[in-house]
Amino acid sequence: MNVRRLGTIDYQAALDLQKQLVEERKQGLISDQLLLLEHPHVITLGARNHNASSNVLETPEALARRGVAVFETGRGGDVTYHGPGQLVGYPIIELPKERRDVHRYVRDLEEVLIQAVSDFGITAARSPGLTGIWCGDEKLAAIGVRISRWVTSHGFALNVSTDLSHFGLIVPCGITDKGVTSMERLLGRPIPMDEVAAAVARRFAGVFQAAPTTSK
Repeated sequence: MNVRRLGTIDYQAALDLQKQLVEERKQGLISDQLLLLEHPHVITLGARNHNASSNVLETPEALARRGVAVFETGRGGDVTYHGPGQLVGYPIIELPKERRDVHRYVRDLEEVLIQAVSDFGITAARSPGLTGIWCGDEKLAAIGVRISRWVTSHGFALNVSTDLSHFGLIVPCGITDKGVTSMERLLGRPIPMDEVAAAVARRFAGVFQAAPTTSK
């Protein structure tokens, strides 16, 4: 598995890169990939979810004034926010036959994130009937995936030092009675993004039984 640290990358550029890598993975031209990156401010809407746009609370004009882009995506799920201080992970992996179950894949991603934040002393858990990882009634990481011919794309977003006020622009994931949090808020201190990315890569390799290499 090739772990690629891409820094900050525009959302459209990330979509284009994922599309290219998915096709290359289907053709057997590349090995499994894990892209780790940050996005500029952007709101993303899940595919085929007619309620997603109604969960954006500001007008397009108001969002544009704040420098927040809006994209419809090819992933599952509702509406979410990405921005600086949030570690986004896009696994482009071919699921082996014994793991070809969408629900298991999502649970495995949750396990990766639960283990990764535990390395920093944070106890997170699943919430029955919901995706992502949670600390009480506050979501720490969101998950939305796409699988085509058992090759995955899109993935997860872990709030490390995210400015949580931006979640006030949306109803996160369409859930009205729960909040959001970040690792920095939970621990009360700055968390180096490089350390979190390293922990996520290590835990991903463990859960998915992969041998990681690193490149840009």
